[in-house]
Amino acid sequence: MNPCRRIIVSWGVIIPALLLLGTSLGCSNNAAQQAQAGGPPAMPVKVQEARAVPIPDASEYVATLKSRDSAVIMPQVEGQITQIFVHSGQRVTAGVPLIEIDPLKQQATVRSQESARTAQQATLNLAKQQYQRAEGLYGAGVVSKQDLDQAKSTLDAAQAQMDALDAQLREQEVQLRYYRVTAPHNGIVGDIPVRVGDRVTTSTQLTTVDELGNLEAYIYVPVEHSAQLRLGLPVQVLDAKGNVLASSQITFVSPQVDNATQTVLVKANIANANDALRQSQFIRARLIWGTQDRPEVPILAVSRLAGQYFAFVAEPQAGGSYVARQKALKIGQTVGNNYEVQDGLKPGDKVIVSGTQFLMDGMPVIPQG
Repeated sequence: MNPCRRIIVSWGVIIPALLLLGTSLGCSNNAAQQAQAGGPPAMPVKVQEARAVPIPDASEYVATLKSRDSAVIMPQVEGQITQIFVHSGQRVTAGVPLIEIDPLKQQATVRSQESARTAQQATLNLAKQQYQRAEGLYGAGVVSKQDLDQAKSTLDAAQAQMDALDAQLREQEVQLRYYRVTAPHNGIVGDIPVRVGDRVTTSTQLTTVDELGNLEAYIYVPVEHSAQLRLGLPVQVLDAKGNVLASSQITFVSPQVDNATQTVLVKANIANANDALRQSQFIRARLIWGTQDRPEVPILAVSRLAGQYFAFVAEPQAGGSYVARQKALKIGQTVGNNYEVQDGLKPGDKVIVSGTQFLMDGMPVIPQG
């Protein structure tokens, strides 16, 4: 083999190796220079300043809604149901017939009273005529004063009997109206558990008529908070997602404690204009004791580990640089897309809201936004 060619091949292998070695030495020198300059480069992060906002100091309880205009319809007479004029869920106005109980017996009683009154009316008319005749004869000196007094007594007795029959007739007519059960006010008919043909008594529930516009929340507050209760305290009715359905205030505070549950009953009037709430419905009621200025933090900036909440804060260092500091937080209620922070942050802290999954405590950061 040609010696010159062997030398050329050797240099062809040696030159690339030297270049690769030089590159490696250059990278090592750059890494060393970066380490001597202060460690890894700072990571750009978006921050949001924690601001103190008024946060309501509130407690939530389970409450029951009751209609302030709900009537339980029960008959005032006994008998058999012959007609049902309405159906469950129907809107009715005051005075509309709901149910009819067989009125035949009572109608016969009324007719009997009317006949008795008619007969008594004839007796009364005769007594009036006899008295007028006796009065004329007495004036002419034909009859004695005793005869006149007797005619007057007969007339008075007939009039008294007529008045008694009138009263009895009115009573029986009123009784007859009870056989047709009517709506006491405007509202919606509830469940109708009876059927045509059923015999009912004065203790039988026929149905209910509820006016949904006016409801009252019955809230049972633990006795520990009884000292904070007062008339006019704000109350909010919440749905399952925590949205406010209605706002009101306490209108009644019971002076007594329920011995079984050790709670205090408070009431609040609830407007129900859109009929979103129902009689006997369980709801969430929030009592607002007052407000406090506390910082808020975005929910996305908070992480949770073993039941503890954490957030990263861009903490200023000497020379104008920043590092990420992990703060343990005590979280309160949720306000929109933010958490109320009861402890762990102060107003003005720069809360890191991006890239938190890549951060470690003490890592250099560059706050943005």
